[in-house]
Amino acid sequence: MQDKPKGQKFTEQAEDIILEHLSDEHFGVSELAEAMYMSRSSLLRKCKKQTGLSASQFIRKIRLEQAMEMLQDSDQTVSEVSYQVGFGSSSYFIKCFREEYGYPPGEVGNQTLEVEKEEKSPKIPFYKKYNWAIGLASIVLLAVLGFLLIPSSPTSNEPMKSEVEKSIAVLPFKNESSDSTNLYFVNGLMEASLGNLQKIEDLRVISRTSVEKYRHSDKNIGEIASELDVNYIVEGSGQKVGDQVLLHIQLIDAATDTPIWGQQYTQEVVDIFALQNEVAKKIADAIKAKVTASELEQIDKKPTDNLAAYDYYLQAQEPFNRETIDGLLEAIPLFEKAIEEDPEFSLVYADLAIAYYYLDLYKKEKQYTETINNYADKALLHDSKLTESLMAKALYYMHIEDYRLAIPYLDKALEYNPNSSAVVNMLSSIYSNALPDTGKYLENALKGIQLDVAENNVTQSYIYLNLSNALAQSGFTDEALTYIDKSLEVNPENYYAPYLKAFIRYAKNKDLNQTLNALKRELRKDTTRLDILQEVAKLHYFQREFDSAYHYYKPFNEIRKSRGLNIYPQEDIKIGVTYEKMGFQEEADQLIASYEEYCKNDQSIYQPASMAVLYAYEGKYAEAIEEYEKFSTKNHFQYWMILFMDMDPALDSLKSYPGYDEAMQKIEERFWENHNLLKATLEEKGLL
Repeated sequence: MQDKPKGQKFTEQAEDIILEHLSDEHFGVSELAEAMYMSRSSLLRKCKKQTGLSASQFIRKIRLEQAMEMLQDSDQTVSEVSYQVGFGSSSYFIKCFREEYGYPPGEVGNQTLEVEKEEKSPKIPFYKKYNWAIGLASIVLLAVLGFLLIPSSPTSNEPMKSEVEKSIAVLPFKNESSDSTNLYFVNGLMEASLGNLQKIEDLRVISRTSVEKYRHSDKNIGEIASELDVNYIVEGSGQKVGDQVLLHIQLIDAATDTPIWGQQYTQEVVDIFALQNEVAKKIADAIKAKVTASELEQIDKKPTDNLAAYDYYLQAQEPFNRETIDGLLEAIPLFEKAIEEDPEFSLVYADLAIAYYYLDLYKKEKQYTETINNYADKALLHDSKLTESLMAKALYYMHIEDYRLAIPYLDKALEYNPNSSAVVNMLSSIYSNALPDTGKYLENALKGIQLDVAENNVTQSYIYLNLSNALAQSGFTDEALTYIDKSLEVNPENYYAPYLKAFIRYAKNKDLNQTLNALKRELRKDTTRLDILQEVAKLHYFQREFDSAYHYYKPFNEIRKSRGLNIYPQEDIKIGVTYEKMGFQEEADQLIASYEEYCKNDQSIYQPASMAVLYAYEGKYAEAIEEYEKFSTKNHFQYWMILFMDMDPALDSLKSYPGYDEAMQKIEERFWENHNLLKATLEEKGLL
């Protein structure tokens, strides 16, 4: 938690009130709001603004800080302290304490706490980095929320295959110049070497962000290669002295830790592009990688003939790759100077479009739509085969939410750079949410994990979470369980992994009550989580426990309305039926009307299934069966449809209608047909 902001009466008052009720385990967000004479929604907004935490997280933080003081200053047991600070369960207290401080409460006094300084400018989910998968908390969440109900499947127990042949990682080059300001130039040499190798389809090349953590590492080649799952490592060092570039580079066989190629170069700066291109060709030749004529053409291209423009471009890369708003704002003027030197510098136009895309990403009112489009068009005008140009145009279409038009540009970008983790991750995101296709989502998630190895445990955990999600949606339940366990192993604090695991475990054992209890445990940690609120309500709804469903749907629906959130519109009919069963017909009618509007606007593959539920509710049984027949022709829908679709109480009166059982059977057969075809395709490509 951040230090209490000075002068903020709100946080001081809130902390005082929490301390007054410290031992009361039932004192939560609602009680705090009442004690502060605020509405619950006002408290949530104020707490988030002042502390950066949700209200429940803030309360828990105060409790844990007091627990730390007690453990340090007294001889009380862990169990005694846990109850004094308001934890009804000592095991839950131990878990929370470990999550907060990195070790269990029983070890207090044996640790030296290190407080990490927060960056002044928060990171954004940047396109080059799978750290966008942390921002993928929102993306994965959308994939998980309401869509992540996955049953078991007759899948193989074979482990994932790891493709290591001709796999390579280019480590950050060392700056041997006494002038530290030349670091950007040496980094540019590394980036260029990496970029050229990524254009070769016969190689698997690990992304830049995956190797950055080894810049100052003391790990040996074998350890690094093992962590990155590669069999070749490229090391380099260089310096720029006046107009001279001195570069030493070597290719190392990781299995034997011996160089199999190496060379020292001393060249004029004017020959820098020839040097970069030669290095890529030499490395490819040394490991006998096949390089096509079109790939050679891409490698031999010079980004610009203007060295001054190239220098500005290189200077911009460090702030650009910093992945913060401040970094983008620092990089943009340098890019603009590069354009002034070379008005045909395609790569710079592309990076400008990308920078403005991310500046606009979370803004409700977009400011840079035309700027993004103009820069993307200029990038394509000057080099239509440049991966970054194609990505820039794709991001423009994503910016205006026309995802179907983004896909061709991303597919073309992969043709010119088959190792682009950025493109693969963007495709994975689109196919998980905007244009649902479980097959393409899984294929890109599998490609992504081969190219993008996380820089830290938090990022790694979300990579595993994303892959587990993709596997589960396509019916690969055993593999999904493997990766969700890995997600929790590397980062037990992953916010969404326990949620997903609850449903994957249901896929294995079909124990709905176990799933419900697991979700309720997560909900107790943060009662403001709308995702879990509606899932708990839904599971009660499926069991016809409408009073219990209403208990959770009511706060979910009220919070959703008070915040003006247009989330889970596909759930409105379930909420409406629940309200109707509880005698609240007016609210039920509003929810059913909202669901009807959602169905009319839905352009996803799930639209017929959604319409079928509406028709069933309205007693239009023939129309409902017809919609299910339509849905049975769709491809790569999520497996939760098979498991939970038939549980919906809204369908009870439809089940005796002629054609219902046959339609359900067709839908299930369609899913497994797609599953088996996908499995064969992925195995053929060496991805599964």
